[in-house]
Amino acid sequence: MYSTRVNMLKDVLASVKEDKLSDPNKELDKTGKIILKNGFVIDPRNQVEEVLDVAIIGDEIVEVGKDIYIEKGDLVIDCEGLLVVPGLVDMHLHLGDLFEISTNPVYGAVADGVTMGLSPGAGNTFMAPALLGAEVDRGVPLNIGLYQGAASVLSTMLSVEELIKLYKGELEEDIASSRMTRNGITNTTAPLIVGIKDHMGHFIMSDENIDKIFEITSKAKLIYMTHTQDPDHAGRLVELSKGRPIHLGHATAAGCGTHKDAAESMKFIIDLCKEENVTGEFVTTMLRQGGGSREGLVLPKKSQELAYIALEKGVVDVLISDGQNDATMKGFGDTRDNIPAILELAEMGVLSLSDSIATMTYNPTKLIAERTGNSWWTEKVGHLGKGALANVTVINENVKSAAYTIVNGKIVGFESRPVRQGSGAGGFVSKFGMVKRIGVGDLVMFSYKR
Repeated sequence: MYSTRVNMLKDVLASVKEDKLSDPNKELDKTGKIILKNGFVIDPRNQVEEVLDVAIIGDEIVEVGKDIYIEKGDLVIDCEGLLVVPGLVDMHLHLGDLFEISTNPVYGAVADGVTMGLSPGAGNTFMAPALLGAEVDRGVPLNIGLYQGAASVLSTMLSVEELIKLYKGELEEDIASSRMTRNGITNTTAPLIVGIKDHMGHFIMSDENIDKIFEITSKAKLIYMTHTQDPDHAGRLVELSKGRPIHLGHATAAGCGTHKDAAESMKFIIDLCKEENVTGEFVTTMLRQGGGSREGLVLPKKSQELAYIALEKGVVDVLISDGQNDATMKGFGDTRDNIPAILELAEMGVLSLSDSIATMTYNPTKLIAERTGNSWWTEKVGHLGKGALANVTVINENVKSAAYTIVNGKIVGFESRPVRQGSGAGGFVSKFGMVKRIGVGDLVMFSYKR
């Protein structure tokens, strides 16, 4: 009836042979190696822009080069016609901290190509690392870290000097248990943050308390991130910084005109970012020509143009999303706009494609390394060099989305969807680096004999 014969795939799929179940995958001697084949590799840190292969073993990149030899049992991903870039680092991404009880923002993030998200919460307490760490222990597909809420930092009996010792991991046990909390889990894990964030939308802090936060973050080598929407608040924070490092979170929000004239506010914030101790970040959604996600604030065209100039001149070189994909309580942006914004900035000529990709790969890791004094951030994250963690985002330029998201050597996203098999790929990130488990989620199930 039909002239064309369709071959069977019994050598690659489970099938029945001679009345028995055949499992070709069981018979295959797997090498554990993943090879991303023939993708256009863009690695800003290592100044790479060419068609290459990338080889991964375990959670590390082991080789980048042309025509990497394929052995029997290698897992090969055809990346021809796709961009292969370092995994996107979203250093300001709210992840489940605002009563997200029926949605999956973490899984939405990896579907959009994010491999590391650092979550700020105005209400994040000393307990936050233990609570988030338990989630990581039980299995998440994303490398996750967090910022503590500034108001909660000053909520205990600890002095500024003791808080500095806490965040260095040097606070004495008897002081922690008598002046901070009676919870041994919290006392142990409290230092595992990347920074502290103040949020004028929820708490207006006194000058004295803001000065205390600056003292803590500058001496304990933490990022101080502020909520940048009201330009008066941003100006106040920079003045109170007295030359100490300050990072203006979602700085484009000030250019939306919620508190003062939009363009004037945007120019004011950009001028602040020119000061030596001040850095800033722009929201990907707000940079899109079409406005991006409509669930957050919209950046007027005049403010947009000012933001483009600031990016072009390098005054600001970090992009973030702030808001979650698949969330009911939106931030100012959406992870679904990250890849489109990166590509569109290059298409418009605001940045080269490599420089645009750097805004969510090497640039944030460089900033974090500088603020924390920890070279781990630039050695292991934000690039595709040998020995780096195997965090990779593979981009389909034609549809402006993530074709593959790889976290620590595991495929966690495919064609803008999370891959559930990758749920345990993520790790817990602090200013000191990353661990795959912190152990809180294991305590009630088992313990290891030491």
